[in-house]
Formats: sequence, structure tokens, C-alpha cells
Amino acid sequence: MKQLTDKVTFRHGATINNRIVQTPMLTNSGKDEKVTQDTLDYYGSRSKSAGMVIVEYTSVSPNGGPSRSWARDREQLAIYNDSFKPGLAKVAKALKKDGNKALLQLVHSGREAKYRYTLGGQVEVPSQMDFPWIDYPLHELTSDEVWQIVKDFGAATKRAIDCGFDGIEIHGANHYLLQEFFSQYSNHRTDYWGGSLEKRMNFAKEVSKEIFRVVKEYAPKDFIVGYRISPEEIHGDNYGYSWHESQRLVDMLTSNFDYDYIHLSELDYKAKPIQKDSDKTLAELLGEKINGDALEIVAGGIRTEEQMKDALNYTDLVGLGRATLMDNHIGEKINEGKGQSIVHAFTKENVPNLHLPEGLAAMLCNVPKDIQLPGTDVLKQYVHTTLDTAVTHKG
Repeated sequence: MKQLTDKVTFRHGATINNRIVQTPMLTNSGKDEKVTQDTLDYYGSRSKSAGMVIVEYTSVSPNGGPSRSWARDREQLAIYNDSFKPGLAKVAKALKKDGNKALLQLVHSGREAKYRYTLGGQVEVPSQMDFPWIDYPLHELTSDEVWQIVKDFGAATKRAIDCGFDGIEIHGANHYLLQEFFSQYSNHRTDYWGGSLEKRMNFAKEVSKEIFRVVKEYAPKDFIVGYRISPEEIHGDNYGYSWHESQRLVDMLTSNFDYDYIHLSELDYKAKPIQKDSDKTLAELLGEKINGDALEIVAGGIRTEEQMKDALNYTDLVGLGRATLMDNHIGEKINEGKGQSIVHAFTKENVPNLHLPEGLAAMLCNVPKDIQLPGTDVLKQYVHTTLDTAVTHKG
């Protein structure tokens, strides 16, 4: 029987202290896309949140982000040149100080890089087409430009190694560029990068090939490499791919490359296919095609210790996102047998110690009421008071 407190060793030798993973979440803490003190405070306070913490999606190319920004100096992070390394090295050090593993998630945000257009750059996509919800111009990538982005992923991996991260995760989910190439809804190309299902997988294949080339040459032998995937892309009449095609992608990735894990991005860890053509969960279905010694991470609505234990019926590692926003010591509490003391809401007592960046806190306060986290009213009051104090002090 798998236990949350099990030590887990990945295929290349890295060992984590439990089966809990903090999943990557945007903090809106960057200034000019660089790490700030807010970034360091947030991650430094989560060095005991999980056996492995994956730092938020970080742009590998100049036009690969920011996907959004709460304000001009509250942006998504980036790693597309060496000037970003000093700050990210501090993040890695802060996360590793208590013996847990720190990974960096790498991304090109594709059509979601809206704020890049605001800053005067171009927003890059596999195919020029009309997306009804997008009101900014899009640039269809040439084949040469796609190859450059492949190289950018490799260069970003080398920088992550230099910064001291224990691994990287490739972000192939959430409608960013890797998913856009895999999706038949957004990829209408007829060259090497699109057409058949096999060709729609070529971008993920070439990015993987480049990253593993860099890892083999420069990284420690136990360096961790993972891939995050959205198991389905079906939104009403907009059909991108089904779980059947995701199985093909997972099979290709783990047959051809020595991935340490595949990470499923879902809203519900027990979600079943939208098409209702299987009674199994998506975690089980994709897990069937994970080859070799690669492990599986599943996230989605997991908050309590009971849910964490239940999730182990479907996966190897349990991904926690929003739960770590309300309690940044979950991993430590589980290891010490104190799961019943996990805090499941924002409270007057815990909010000051959560070190939520201003942009992240503002974002959490402004989501629709039906998806707000418990205690958001307390967080709103804290944010309001903190902002007023800061403005008064500055004045």
C-alpha cells in the first residue's frame, strides 16, 4: 500500500521525502519578468510544503510570455537569457534549504501570451486563425521560428541547471504552445509540425529531444525531467484531442525519452473522459500508457489528507496547488503525522505567514465568488489594509 510519507526515488536516482508535490502556480510576482523579493518570500516559505516543489511556468523565449500580468511590475517569470539566472538561483536555494527538491517549469505560452502584445511584442501560434475570445493580433510561426523555440527550451534547461534546480518540467498543458501544436483545433499546418496526429506530436518530440540532449551533457545524473499534459481538449464543438490521443502522446514521450514523470493537469483528480466512453479515471487511462520507470503525478481539487490518500489509488504522486496557498507546511505536517492540523482556509492568523505576493493575492480576491477559496473575505481585508499601509508609507 502506498503511503503519503513514503520516500520516492525517481528513475535517475533523485529521492523525495514524501509523495506530495506542490504544483506550479502563477504568482504574478515578477518585475520585468525577473524574480523579486516577493517571489523569494513566497517560495522560501514553501520549502516544507511538499517533497518536491515545481516553480511556476517560466518563459523560455522572448515572446513566450508573459501570459498575464496583474500590473506592470507583477508579471510572469522568464528565463530566456542569462540575466534571469541570479534571481532564479536564489529561488532554487530558498526551496532546497530544508532538503526538498526544487524544479522549474518551462513554457512558451503561445496564444496566451497576451501581455507580450501589451509590451510591444508578438503573440505566436502554430496556425493563423480566429479565436473568438482573442482580441489581439497573432503571428503564425514559420518552421525556422519553431526550430528556434525548440533551441530556446534547451537553452532554458541549461540555465535551470546552472541555477541549481533539481529538475525541470515541460509545460505541455493548459492551452499553451505545446498543447496548441498537439491540438487539431489550433494546429492546421501541413508541414513537419502538423497534419497527422504523428506530425502534431513532433513539436513535443523535438523539444524533448533537445532537452534530454542538454540534460545528458550538463546536468547531474539524478536530474529530474517531467512533462505536464492536459488529458483532453474538448470544449463543446471545439475538439482538440481526446484521451485516446493523449495516450498516444504519453506513449511516444515515455517510449522515446527517459522521463521521470508525467504530470496530469486536471480540475478533479478523479475526472473521467468528457466523451463518457470509459468508466476509468483519466489518471488511470493515461497511466496505462506511461512506459518504463516513469511515475505519474495527478492534481485537481486535492485539499485534505483523506483526499491525498484517496488519490494514491490512481497515481504515484499527489499534486497540491491551491491547498498550499492556504497552508505552506502541508508536506511537513504529513511527514510528522499531523495531517489533521492542515489549515483549509485563509485566517487572520495564517495570512501574514503565507507570504502571498501582492499580485497573487489580488488575483485570488478577484476570481468569481463561486470558485473563491475559503476565507477569501479575510484575505481581501488583509490585502486592503496592506495596500493602504504601503501607499501611506510611500506617501
